[in-house]
This record gives sequence, C-alpha cells and structure tokens, in this order.
Amino acid sequence: MTFIHEWARQFKSYNKNVKLAIWANVFSQIGLGMFMVIYNFYIRALGLTQDVNGQIISLTALATAIILVPAGILSDRLGRKKVMAFGVFLSGIVLVLRSMVEPQSLLLVTGFATGLFTAFLQVSSIPWLAENSSPKQRVHLFSLHSALMMVANVLGSIVGGLLTDIFSMMTSELLSIRYTLFVGSFLYLLAFFPIIKMTEKKREQPAVQKSEKKRRSIKQFVQKNQTGLKIIGFFAVAQLIIGSGSGLVIPYLNLYFADRFEVSNTMIGVIISLGQAATAVAMFIGPQVVKKLGEVRAVVTLQLLSLPFLLLTAYTQNFLLASIGFLFRQALMNAGNPIQASLVMSKVNDSIKGLANSVNQMVFQLGWAFMGPISTSIVLRYGSYWGYAHVFTITAGLYLIGSLYFYFVFRSLSSTDEAK
Repeated sequence: MTFIHEWARQFKSYNKNVKLAIWANVFSQIGLGMFMVIYNFYIRALGLTQDVNGQIISLTALATAIILVPAGILSDRLGRKKVMAFGVFLSGIVLVLRSMVEPQSLLLVTGFATGLFTAFLQVSSIPWLAENSSPKQRVHLFSLHSALMMVANVLGSIVGGLLTDIFSMMTSELLSIRYTLFVGSFLYLLAFFPIIKMTEKKREQPAVQKSEKKRRSIKQFVQKNQTGLKIIGFFAVAQLIIGSGSGLVIPYLNLYFADRFEVSNTMIGVIISLGQAATAVAMFIGPQVVKKLGEVRAVVTLQLLSLPFLLLTAYTQNFLLASIGFLFRQALMNAGNPIQASLVMSKVNDSIKGLANSVNQMVFQLGWAFMGPISTSIVLRYGSYWGYAHVFTITAGLYLIGSLYFYFVFRSLSSTDEAK
C-alpha cells in the first residue's frame, strides 16, 4: 500500500500541464495500438503481399528518422504546445486517410506521412514533461509516463482485435478492419484536445538578422550550450550502440517464436503483450532502484541484469524458458529508459531539450534501420536455431558495450557536476 500511496502522491503533485500531456499521450497510444495491430490485416484484406507491408514500415521509420531533429529544433524554437498540436492533428488526419485509401502508391505515401507527423508529438513530450516538473519529480514522472504509454498501447491492441471480431460478425472482413481503423484514428485525434488546453509561456523569437549576425548567433548558441551539446553527443553514441543491438532482435521476436517453437499467432500476441505489461511494471520499480543506486548505476544495473535472460532466450529450446527469458529481458532492459531520459533532461538547458530528445530517438531508429537486414541475413544463412542464437548473442555483446560506455561516460559527468 505504501508503494501505491507514493505513486498517488506523486501524481497529485504534478501540475495541470503534466496531467494534460499524460492524457494526450494515453489517447494517442490507445489509438496507435489499435491502428498498428490491425493495419497489417488491412493490407492483406486488400489483396496485397507482405512485401508492401514491409515497404510501408520501412518508409514510416525512415520518415521519422529524417524529421526527428528538425522537429526537435522547431519544438525548441516555436514551443512544445504548437508542435504537438500540429503533429497530432495532421497525423490523425493521415490515419483517417490510411483507413480509406486502397492504391498501393497512396498506402506508401500515407505511411511516410505518418512517420513524419507522429514524430512531432514523440519529440516534444519528454521536454514538455521536463519543463513542467521539478528535478525531484522527473524520475517518477518519466517512469509513470512510460508505463502508462505501454499499458495504453497494449489496451489499444486488445481493443483493436476485439472490435474487429465484433464488426466481422456484421460485415465483410475488409469493412470490419476499416471500421476498427477509423475508431483507432478518432481515438488518436482525441489527443488534440488535452494539448490545446495546455498553457505555455511565449518563447522569445529572434529578430530577422543578416547572414553575418546569424552566423554570430549560431556561434553564440554553440558556445552557450557547449556542455549540453557534448552530453547529447555522448548519449547519442550510447543510444546508437543499444539501438543497433535492439534492431537485430526486437522487430523479429514474433518470427523467432514462430520459427523456433512453431507456436500460433495468438500465443505470440499474448507473449508480446505480457512483455509490454512486464515492462510497465518494471518502470514503476525503477525509481526505487534509483533511490538506492543513483541514476547512472540504476540504468546500467538494470541493463546488465537483462543480459543473462537474453542469452537464455538465445540458446534454449524450451518454449517456457524462452518466454520467461523474453519477459525478464524486456522488462529489465526497458526499465532504465525513463531514468535515462530524466538524466539527460536534467543536464541540458531548456533551449536544447527538444534537440536532445530528437537526436537520441533518431540514432536509436537508425540502429534499427541498419541492423534489420543484417539480422534477417544471419537467420537465413544459419537457420532458426543457430541464426537466432548468433543474432541474440551479438545483441548481448552490443548491450554490454553500450551499458559500460554509458556507465563510464556518465559516471564521470556526474562526478564533475558534484564537484562543481
């Protein structure tokens, strides 16, 4: 009960802007959870091949990687509220269009547009929470926010499947899927209303300058934020290493369970949902670990504890052990994410918080983009046992390198801050 009371007390202490942001993200994640779990079936119901679905996913990820840094800079300059409202409204409209269009070319275009516009909410949420909370609140706040997003996404996935089954009793497969996509799109659009109720101080806008003055302004900006930019760079390296390891494994976990154990799609869906639920629970525990170990050690400890479970998943031929390994790896490795976000936000100025968040997310996605083809080629070459064993082992090695790098770099930075 003490644990629950602490979280309830923390939530009550948050201001109106934080609570509205949480509601906006909950609506968006429920809508996306419904949309994304069903959209693959929409492609199939249109009579298109799985290659088309793969192309859409790649284009969406590419668009997000391209726009993240510009979106982060816009968020820093124009204001978080404007950028989030713009992104949610346009991406919601695009989701509605994706629920209707059928030509392959339009499916690809709207998939790319989804990646562009969803990035604006994605890149502004963490800086907004950081700017509307105190340093003492942030670890709990970011953990609560991440856990709620995970739960909302799982809820959306479950509701999406249920609604499709209900609609299918009354109409065709294609229409039942389309109706579910519409519901998911409109739920996503509900996120717009909490955002427009937020209040944000007007940001100072620089006057129009000549080229020489602009160059001086950029130079002054770099000098003013030199330490913060270095921290962004250090963290980006850690995220690229971890993202590369993640990109080898995470997008293909459903294939891993299907290929190695030949379990049903329903069972795979249950396991993935349990993994998200376990991660949400672990994120609530994260702040307790921070109290005992500090932010840097907490992140590294949680990540290193996940490695034995990752290797268990890599080499076991027992489905139950593989599932347990997956659940613990998922929970432990991701539990440190909100702690990392809190740490980085505390070390950079408000003027570059959007840039920091966008750079970190961009390099993580680049890791996924680069390593995906490598993962599939390894599995194709070595088969469903040794292929995945090799891939998971390489991931464990990258996680180890990334965790140790993070520890030594940010331990020294924390020591420097304490000395000041």
